[in-house]
Amino acid sequence: MFGIIRPCRHRLSASMRAEWMAHLCGLCLALRSDHGQFARIATNYDGLVISVLVEAQTAEARTPGRHPADGRRTAGPCPLRGMRTAPVATGEGARLAASVSLVLASAKLRDHAADGDGVLARRPAAAAARRVAAAWDRAGARSGAELGFDTAPLVDAVERQPGLEALAGPGTPLTVLTEPTGTATAAAFGHTAVLAGRPENRAPLEEAGRLFGRLAHLLDAVEDLADDAASGAWNPVAATGADLAEVRRLCDDAVHGIRLALDDVAFARGAQGRLAHLLLVHELPHAVDRAFGPPPVMPPPAPPEPPRRDRRRGPLRGCAVWTGLLCTGQLCCRDPFHDPWTGEPRQGWCHRCDCGDCDCSGCDGCCDCCNCCGNCCDGDCGCGCDC
Repeated sequence: MFGIIRPCRHRLSASMRAEWMAHLCGLCLALRSDHGQFARIATNYDGLVISVLVEAQTAEARTPGRHPADGRRTAGPCPLRGMRTAPVATGEGARLAASVSLVLASAKLRDHAADGDGVLARRPAAAAARRVAAAWDRAGARSGAELGFDTAPLVDAVERQPGLEALAGPGTPLTVLTEPTGTATAAAFGHTAVLAGRPENRAPLEEAGRLFGRLAHLLDAVEDLADDAASGAWNPVAATGADLAEVRRLCDDAVHGIRLALDDVAFARGAQGRLAHLLLVHELPHAVDRAFGPPPVMPPPAPPEPPRRDRRRGPLRGCAVWTGLLCTGQLCCRDPFHDPWTGEPRQGWCHRCDCGDCDCSGCDGCCDCCNCCGNCCDGDCGCGCDC
């Protein structure tokens, strides 16, 4: 599965993870129901945001166990869930997410065929991929029309992208190359307001979608930069000669713009509103850090260390110095401190963070809304989601 919103379990509480999985599984099953078993390979992490946005504008507080009334049904066992049943999202939101995901997956498949990636470097495989992409375009258009959604902007974006890439060169603004993706996602985000019966939300959601499309395009390019250089594939960052610092500035500006746009969207109270906020406000900065690496944090200036002729101490003297460092808090809070026996620099205990394989180092606590436990947007610490 592809997508830029990939929250790790350290940042999602149990209830938010259950909601996220309900929409992910709902998207997968909607693809199967509307387009067949093979279409499930178009399931992606970003597509479920469409389903979340529809429900976030319509859902009220749900009653436990009443799946038909709250847009949920109990799905059968699935190998990806350890052969367990689970409540999954249903309805127009999941179907719109499936339609959009299918059309955008066709664009990605056609792009790989044009670049000759992997097995698609062979002409028969590339021709077959193009036929599948064309069939997905038609299928997505049919299901979109049933929901009142015109997929023409998405298909138009797919068709215009190669022409823009062919004309691009050093100095071409990256925003020109990301415009079709932004236009497509703006249309998808905006239609969630139509399905939810919230026309006042359409304009800010279209703005959020336009910036989300730009961000997804840029982050995909940055993450593929090394692989594209090795294989000789076209990459917008390399083709335009853009500096990575400038690319990061564009990404950070998009994240900030999405947050401002969502401030003008009226979400229903409850878990769905919190999940939409968590995914589009809290997770997007993590996606940028994952692609570029977290911005450097300058340590506070430390007092100059006086020169020492001999840094090694005996056992008793070293124990005495260790006790002094512990009692004054330097073992915990100073980074670096000097080893009591050898004088070598060591890292303070408070500066160590072990979050497994997730990228949530540097967490500053719950009410900073970036904590590893992910309880802020579940209302568990009282600070809510206003940050």
